[in-house]
Amino acid sequence: MGEFAGFSMPLWYEGIIPEHLAVRNAVGVFDVTHMGRCLVEGKDALPFLNYVTTNNVRRLKDFQVQYTLFCNPSGGIKDDLTICRLSEEKFLLVYNASNREKDFNWLRENSRSFDVQLRDISDEAPMIAVQGPYAVKVLEKALKKDLATVRRFRGLLFKHEGREVLVTRTGYTGEDGFELILFDVPLEEPDPVLQLWNSMLEAGKEFGIKPCGLGARDSLRLEAGMCLYGNDITEETNPIEADLKFVVKLKKGDFIGRDAILKVLEEGIKRKRVGIEMVDKGIPRHGQAIWSDGEEIGFVTSGTYSPILRKGIGMGYVSIEYAKEGQDVYVAMKNRKAKAKVVRWPFYDESRYGWKRTTE
Repeated sequence: MGEFAGFSMPLWYEGIIPEHLAVRNAVGVFDVTHMGRCLVEGKDALPFLNYVTTNNVRRLKDFQVQYTLFCNPSGGIKDDLTICRLSEEKFLLVYNASNREKDFNWLRENSRSFDVQLRDISDEAPMIAVQGPYAVKVLEKALKKDLATVRRFRGLLFKHEGREVLVTRTGYTGEDGFELILFDVPLEEPDPVLQLWNSMLEAGKEFGIKPCGLGARDSLRLEAGMCLYGNDITEETNPIEADLKFVVKLKKGDFIGRDAILKVLEEGIKRKRVGIEMVDKGIPRHGQAIWSDGEEIGFVTSGTYSPILRKGIGMGYVSIEYAKEGQDVYVAMKNRKAKAKVVRWPFYDESRYGWKRTTE
């Protein structure tokens, strides 16, 4: 167990590597109740969310989910999050645990000229993630619900054991999978979510399910090339240099940070977030310098051992001229510079792993 964002969280149950491999090859279940959850309701809910986020909320249909960003007026990333449209005037936001208070206050500060109601439901809506190629089979067995027809970034709201459950085909591992939210279950009365958790483990026995902790969650998201807020993206990084331009819809109209991001695009970026795969032995770690051609060109923001590649991988920011795929770089470790190369993410073979896999 370890402290994370004010919660005592499991770092691992059996171990990071077996839990990581369970998700890549079979199925794993995570408690992600520490994440922030907020309901935004009212006749201005849509224009309000379009103003405070970078993606185009107008594109969402009911029970469709969107990955997006909060930016500050300078174009820096305040957080990354998902938005699920529950109805025309009701949306559910899920954001990072470490930013729960900051994000809710940011929403409240910017809602004054909009007819919306905000409700922080983080402590009354526990959340479970079921991830991996057998996630569908496990959930269908546990919930007795047809989920195979639910498309990626779509969801369903239904009653289970007398309680409303939102199930969305989303996750932060790179794998196929789902995230479940139980409504009106205060943390002080956790029996309904504990029963659901146990039913997942029971239903998943035949598929090799494992409960997974924060360690595997981190190594999985890094293998998939996904950001960790506070490390890979911060208020000092903008979406363009962070390689998140795909969630910035400049044509939708005004939003917080739009002018600053337009200026970045006009002037061009000086650095870019890239994937780093070790050639020499070693594991890149946060804060280590990245070198090339005898000079320091950037720094590591996240690093780990990849159980799939069986080598060290990482991500970081490098000067734009060194951000091309195949570029040789060196990571400054304790008493040596270890050779690495710039690669595209995800780090794994997408025909064999991840939600795009084409082989069993």
